[in-house]
Amino acid sequence: MDKEMDFTIEELGNATVPSPIEMSKTQGDKAANYVTDDRFVRLSSFIVPGEQSSVTRSQVLERAGPRENIFFTPAHVHAGIVSCGGLCPGINDVIRSIVRCLWTRYGVHRITGIRYGYLGFLPEYQYGVRQLDPDVVDDIHKIGGTFLGSARGGGREVEKIVDTMEKLNFNMLFVIGGDGTQRGTLDIAEEVDKRKLKISLIGIPKTVDNDFALIDRSFGFSTAVAKAVEVVTAAHVEAVSAINGIGLVKVMGRDSGFIAAHTALASHEVNFVLIPEVPFNLEGYNGFLTHLEERIRKRNHAVIVVAEGAMQDQLLTDKKFDAGGNLKMADVGIYLRSRILKHFEEKKMEINLKYIDPSYALRSAPANPDDSVYCERLGNAAVHAAMAGKTKTIIGLVNNRFVHLPIKSVITHRNKVNPESSLWRDTIDATHQPQLMVNRFGAH
Repeated sequence: MDKEMDFTIEELGNATVPSPIEMSKTQGDKAANYVTDDRFVRLSSFIVPGEQSSVTRSQVLERAGPRENIFFTPAHVHAGIVSCGGLCPGINDVIRSIVRCLWTRYGVHRITGIRYGYLGFLPEYQYGVRQLDPDVVDDIHKIGGTFLGSARGGGREVEKIVDTMEKLNFNMLFVIGGDGTQRGTLDIAEEVDKRKLKISLIGIPKTVDNDFALIDRSFGFSTAVAKAVEVVTAAHVEAVSAINGIGLVKVMGRDSGFIAAHTALASHEVNFVLIPEVPFNLEGYNGFLTHLEERIRKRNHAVIVVAEGAMQDQLLTDKKFDAGGNLKMADVGIYLRSRILKHFEEKKMEINLKYIDPSYALRSAPANPDDSVYCERLGNAAVHAAMAGKTKTIIGLVNNRFVHLPIKSVITHRNKVNPESSLWRDTIDATHQPQLMVNRFGAH
């Protein structure tokens, strides 16, 4: 894939301003070093021994970090920050990191927070702005949600958004959001180019589902899994304490089952994981309900984790979309609950089913230490990129290195669980569920 994409990072111009950050230029002197534009990371970590191949600049990823020379004069900079879309653990940590790095490392003292996503740029909403400094953001990492507020929609009003950016005299904008938000960021950057403005657009990828393409993981995912494990533990206790107890837990995952799979691996108490990437039948000799019944007869309890995007191809008859352009999904948890109860009623088997939907509790929680560290580093890297004049750029972790990624490369597709991958293989091993719960025609 890395040979098919161009990972060249766009820049506003030559970086000629000496950075106010004092760092070392010498390797091995036990002092932190500047990052140069000739240090790169390969996207793929796989290699075939003996394979010979030439690598061009467009096929490698630029390392993130502070440069010796920057594009903007810090005293002239007015920076903007906006968070868009759904909530996710760690948004406040990112905001805090950006503000503190701008203020303390670069001496940028004009920082403005846009309220309620892209809608905050639109004059008809009159949401106003928040002036940010280290004192204002000092404790926001201790709470969930977003200090600036968030909303879906508004990203298509590109001309109005850039009008507001011009009126505010922004030199850079940090956009915290998912792939839909980052598509908006790219559109805004194109309008900025059209007007020949020198404004850096830097994206920080946010999705609790962990489905951003190319990057190792997105922030908030670790916290969501930790919270989901707590819920699964409760569901397991309920199940084993009842006659033929069944705990059914729905977790987030519109197009991907990463939270569901990782929760099963972390909890060791899940017997079935149902995700969008792996098809399954409900009825039939090899259907899910048949295997669930077998589990109940043998062990007298079961725990099921289902991702919200599972079975949507069967449940959705009328496609509707929210303000952010996301498909409005049917509630697979409620549907499964109903079908499970009906199945065992027809079998005249007593069961005790507890259905738990903790979705919003997962995404609204404060970041755990792992995510908090990640967010702090993402925010710092975003500031360094913007000050160096990088633009149309997303900050991400690839092969455990912070890198600059062109926005256009990250929004091409969503990352999904590969049913043939080691992750899903290990999930099957942890749950002991059948590899496939699909009825084969002609098989018995």
